[in-house]
Amino acid sequence: MFERLKHMLIKEIIQIFRDPRMRLVVFFPPLIQLVVFGYAATTDVRHIVTAVYDLDNTVASRELVSRFSSSEYFAVREFVRDERRARELLDRSQVQVLLRVNKGFAERLEGGKTAVLQIVLDGADSNTARIAVNYIVKITRKFSDDVLALRKIKSAGAAPPTASVELRTRAWFNENLESRNFYVPGVIAMILMLVTIMLSSMSVVREKEIGTMEQIMVTPITPLEFILGKTLPFAFIGFVDLILVLTVATFWFDVPVRGNVLLLFLGASLFLMSTLGVGLLISTISSTQQQALMSAFFVFQPSIILSGFIFPIANMPEVVQWITYLNPMRYFLVIIRGIFLKGIGMNVLWPEMGALAVLGGTLLWFASTRLKKTLS
Repeated sequence: MFERLKHMLIKEIIQIFRDPRMRLVVFFPPLIQLVVFGYAATTDVRHIVTAVYDLDNTVASRELVSRFSSSEYFAVREFVRDERRARELLDRSQVQVLLRVNKGFAERLEGGKTAVLQIVLDGADSNTARIAVNYIVKITRKFSDDVLALRKIKSAGAAPPTASVELRTRAWFNENLESRNFYVPGVIAMILMLVTIMLSSMSVVREKEIGTMEQIMVTPITPLEFILGKTLPFAFIGFVDLILVLTVATFWFDVPVRGNVLLLFLGASLFLMSTLGVGLLISTISSTQQQALMSAFFVFQPSIILSGFIFPIANMPEVVQWITYLNPMRYFLVIIRGIFLKGIGMNVLWPEMGALAVLGGTLLWFASTRLKKTLS
C-alpha cells in the first residue's frame, strides 16, 4: 500500500510543480489576496468627507466646526456658501456629511436657549452613515457639556465641582478595537479554503480529461489510496500557504497571535480535511474542469456568507443558522480568531475541533466511495 501511495504522491507533486506558472499561482496569489483584503476588509470609519455650511459664522459656530475638523473621524473638505452647492456635493457623493449651522446659533446659546445643529448624511452607504451619527452625537454632546459648564461658572462664579458619573470602558480582547485584527484571521481562513478547494476540485476530473484515468484504473491502487494520493499534496500546499499568510499577518499587519501556534496548525489540519474533502467530492462528480470550477465557486461563496466572516450568524434566520452547522469555515473562524485574539486553548475549542474532525472524515469517506474504477 505504502509503495503505491508513494508513487501516487510523486506523480501528483511532479504534475503540480512542473509548470512554472502553476508554482506562481499556488503561492503568490494568497499573499496578494491577504495584503489586499487586509487593507480593504475593515469597518473602521475615519476621515469622513465633510462639508460645512455655516450661516452663523460666529466664534461659537467656528468652535463647534473646529471640533469636527480636529477629530480623526471627519475631514472637512469645503465650506459652502449657498444651498445649491450643498445639494450638489451630496447629489454627486462628493461628501458624506454636511454640517449646517443655522443663523442665530451663538445668539441662542448666549440666551440660554437650545441651539440646533443640522446634519445631512449620505444614506446610500448606511453603515458609514450610522457610524458617522454616533461620532457626531459624541462630539456635539461634549460641546454641549462644555457650554453648560461655562454657563454655570458665569452665573455662579467658581462653584465647586458637582458629583458625576465617569464611564471608563475597556475591551477585554482586541483592546484598540481594530477591525483589522478581527478580519485578517478570517481572510486567512478564506484564502486557505479557496486555494485547497480550487486545486482539489480539479484533480480527479483533470485525469479524466487528459486521458490518464484509464491507466490508473488498470493499476491495483484502491479508491482510498487514490484519494490520499490526491489529498496529501494539496494539504502540503495548504500548510505552506498557511505559513506564508501567517507570517504576513503577524509581521506586516501586526495582528497578535496570543495562543498556541501548534494548536492553530491542528485546527488547520482538521479544516483542510473538510475543504479537501469538499473539493475531491466535487471532482469525482464533475465531468469537466470547467464544471468543477463552477461547482467550487458555488460552494465557496455560500460558505463565506454563512460562516460569520461578514455577517453575524446570530442575526440570520433560525433556519439558516441550523444550516451553518454544516459549514466547516464556521468552526475554523472560531478557532483561528480565538487563538489569534484571545489565546484560548483546547479546553475551550474542543467542540469546534471535534466538529471539524467529523465533517472532514465524513467528506473524505464520501469522496472515496464516489470514486469508481470504471468510466461512466
